[in-house]
Amino acid sequence: MNPENEIVIKDIVGSIRKLVRAVYLDSQKMSRQFGLTGPQSVVLRLLLNNGAMSSAELSRSMYVTPSNMTGIIDRLERKTLVKRAGKEGDRRVALIILTDTGKELSERIPDPIEKKFVKKLADLENEHVQILATAMNQILNLIDVSGIEETPLELSHESVSSGQERPPKENIGK
Repeated sequence: MNPENEIVIKDIVGSIRKLVRAVYLDSQKMSRQFGLTGPQSVVLRLLLNNGAMSSAELSRSMYVTPSNMTGIIDRLERKTLVKRAGKEGDRRVALIILTDTGKELSERIPDPIEKKFVKKLADLENEHVQILATAMNQILNLIDVSGIEETPLELSHESVSSGQERPPKENIGK
C-alpha cells in the first residue's frame, strides 16, 4: 500500500466510524430521553405528519415487514402513544392513530441526525453536494451494499433550499 494513501485511508475509515458512532449516540439519546426506539419515533412522525394510517401503509413507508410493524405498533400501544381504530366502511382494516399523549410526544421529539444532515447539505453549493454523492456511492460500492434496502427519507420543503434542483438519483450499491 502506498504510504501516502495509507494515511488518507485511515482518515476515511476513522471518519466513517465517527459517523456511525454519531448516529448510534443520537439513537441512544432518543431512547434515554423519550423512551423511543428509532422506528417508534419514525412511526410517531409519520402519524403526526400524515394522520391515521394502516399498519400496511406504515410498513410500506418504512420498508419494514408487516410483522415488524405489528411489534412496533404493539409497543407504542402499550405506551399509550397510539391506538388502533376500525376504518369506516372496512372493518378488516385497523387505522393507527396518535393518542393525545402520542401527539404531544411526537411534537416534542427532536429531528433525527439525518434531518439535521439534510438541512446542512441543502445549504451547500450543488457541485459540492454532487461531489459528496459521488464519494458516498463509491464508498458504498466498495463495501457492496447491494443486499441492503434503502429506507425512505422524506424531505420537507423547509429542509431543502428552493433554488436548488435535486440531482438524479444514482443506483447506490448496484
